[in-house]
Amino acid sequence: MSTALSKDFVAGVPLTLRVHPRARRLKLHFDEKSGGLMLTVPPRTSRRAALAWAAEQQRWVEAQLARQPHPLPFEPGVTIPLDGEEVLLSWIEGATRTVVHAPGALSCGGPHESFATRIEAWLRRRARDTLSAETRAVAEAAGVTVSAVSVGDADSRWGSCSATGAIRFSWRLILAPPHVRRFVVSHEVAHRLHMDHGPRFKAAEAALYGGPVAPARLLLRRLSPVLRRVGRRV
Repeated sequence: MSTALSKDFVAGVPLTLRVHPRARRLKLHFDEKSGGLMLTVPPRTSRRAALAWAAEQQRWVEAQLARQPHPLPFEPGVTIPLDGEEVLLSWIEGATRTVVHAPGALSCGGPHESFATRIEAWLRRRARDTLSAETRAVAEAAGVTVSAVSVGDADSRWGSCSATGAIRFSWRLILAPPHVRRFVVSHEVAHRLHMDHGPRFKAAEAALYGGPVAPARLLLRRLSPVLRRVGRRV
């Protein structure tokens, strides 16, 4: 169990200090989703010493900030990825609330102030429907069953598979190229055969994907910072 204390700042970035009973050393982590810092501290380390150490990491923090892509909020005029292709978000005065997807564009009408809510809801539905269909197809090929498919917005995981056969994906996979999404689907369905990452799992994963998965895995890692900034304002 951990204890979160009040926030401080390093290089202008909000920092949350967390005392963790199993921590053995100070650890500083930059959260791409929130844009803040998390400082994990062993139980017997003083708050003053921990913050002094964090302040010494200013150059590292500045380097992390420099690497972060610009946020891509759901606002008219912003271009976001969808299936690996760029689409321009547009609000059309007088049009219905229904989101319309055309080549290179994602648009809707309705109240301007709820534009972002409608765009995100549409993307989440598309992700759920697409990933459900793709997961069923891969599971059928693998000869396994999947009890449920759902989407969420986990900070660090693109997918997970429970022992009961429930698979959960990040809705942000709908933003990535289809072959990258298929890699994650194949990875999670392969866990219905092997709940580890051993040689048999890797062989099943490659077979379900249809070839080596390394290129897709590396591309997802490279795209991750951008995909996680979509819909963010900071």
